Amino acid sequence: MQDLISVLPRKEIRGNAAVEVTGLAYHSGGVQEGFLFAAIRGLKEEGTRYVPDALARGARVLLLDHPLETQGTVQIIVPDVREALARLSSAFYGDPSSSLVLIGITGTNGKTTTSYLLESILTADGKRVGVMGTVNYRFQDRVFPAPTTTPESLDLQKNLRAMREAGITHAVLEVSSHALDLQRVRGCDFDVALFTNLTRDHLDYHGSMDGYFRAKQLLFTQGLRESRKEKRFAVLNADDPRGEELARLARGTVFRYGIERRAEIWPESFEEGTEGLRFRLTTPRGLLEGESALIGRHNLYNILAAVSVGEVLGVSQRAMIAGVGGLERVPGRLERVPGDDGIHVFVDYSHTPDALESALETLQKVRSGRLIVVFGCGGDRDRGKRPEMGSVAAARSDLAVITSDNPRTEDPLKIIEEIERGAQRTGRKRYEISQLGNGWDAPGYAVTPDRREAIRRAIGAARRGDIVLIAGKGHEDYQILGTRKIHFDDREEAAEALARLRREGDR
Repeated sequence: MQDLISVLPRKEIRGNAAVEVTGLAYHSGGVQEGFLFAAIRGLKEEGTRYVPDALARGARVLLLDHPLETQGTVQIIVPDVREALARLSSAFYGDPSSSLVLIGITGTNGKTTTSYLLESILTADGKRVGVMGTVNYRFQDRVFPAPTTTPESLDLQKNLRAMREAGITHAVLEVSSHALDLQRVRGCDFDVALFTNLTRDHLDYHGSMDGYFRAKQLLFTQGLRESRKEKRFAVLNADDPRGEELARLARGTVFRYGIERRAEIWPESFEEGTEGLRFRLTTPRGLLEGESALIGRHNLYNILAAVSVGEVLGVSQRAMIAGVGGLERVPGRLERVPGDDGIHVFVDYSHTPDALESALETLQKVRSGRLIVVFGCGGDRDRGKRPEMGSVAAARSDLAVITSDNPRTEDPLKIIEEIERGAQRTGRKRYEISQLGNGWDAPGYAVTPDRREAIRRAIGAARRGDIVLIAGKGHEDYQILGTRKIHFDDREEAAEALARLRREGDR
């Protein structure tokens, strides 16, 4: 254990430091004989509550932020258990990030799409790529569910070790603000830190936009400063005001991209259409021309971000063109639901006011008919964004159907009531949900807490040429009601609603 704990800069050891540690755990249920148990402080519970269970299961060492009365157990007392666990996890698994090219992506929107673009670009360049993000964790032919966008430090280092042993050369990691604040990526040696943008989200946790930004900036200050890589890059969105703040704070070589402002990479020209994007980019190595099946200006930003990372890593321009062009879809990101009804249905993960507005603006540009949106807001999360999203949805669409997202332990009707306040401010007409099937004569909105009914009614209210956007849950295949998680997939529900239209001949 002495070699392992040498990575901890500040510690107090109580007991025999020569004891052997056979494994690490932060859930008492994962403890086996000879393990070190880290009593991390949770958002709702103290980790020390589970010390008796950990000891009963064979823990020999406790990692704590204050001493406990225990018999015959080694205690390591540290100022921050989460930080210490992150450092110990990296050391225990042999510092796997030191021998991988590690790319961290943070920002409110665009992380997942950018990670898919980077995976495609790097693969086209002959690299072996692993990804950990919101949709899943994957490398080679292995795909694992993603319980969180960024795993806890112990799981993160274990996954990086598995990637290294499988011959992975490049790891792409979506880094959430929670993960940064909770020290999950300490001990990671980043080569590139990428910033997409910063808009309102997670204020229930961070308290303010400044607090949210302080968490995000840790990737570019603390993360790049502590990385032992010889070359470190901060790739930043020049069009976002927070990007310029990061340019002053970042500890690596700064590389910018943008659309509104000329940067190291920017589009000399681009075209948007229903089938995707065509672009001509100015880069330090000359012009880069290509196309993408992804639609919308926000995806042009994601392409610029991914190409910028490819540029700082020296990826060939051929691979960047092939990688961007070869990515046909990203799960739950303006993902088209197949159908031959003449009704265009898209499912998108947009669950912030900015992301929802961006998705609606994108579809406004390519529509030939009316635009209908189905959306809700999650429970036990930032309440302040609910009226903002209601206002955006009602103002930017012809018909908004307000429904439940993941209400969790909140009353769905109370959440909807808060969303509706924003919709009311637009002055749009309120329809009863049952009225939609008989047609609606003016822009407006309707309400139903039943998400399945909301999707069915919205698609039933559409006619040939209309676009229906189902927003908020994207790739998720579940809904959280109270503390229960039930199967629910917006894509499946939309496909069934389209099939029902065909069966009933309601078009």
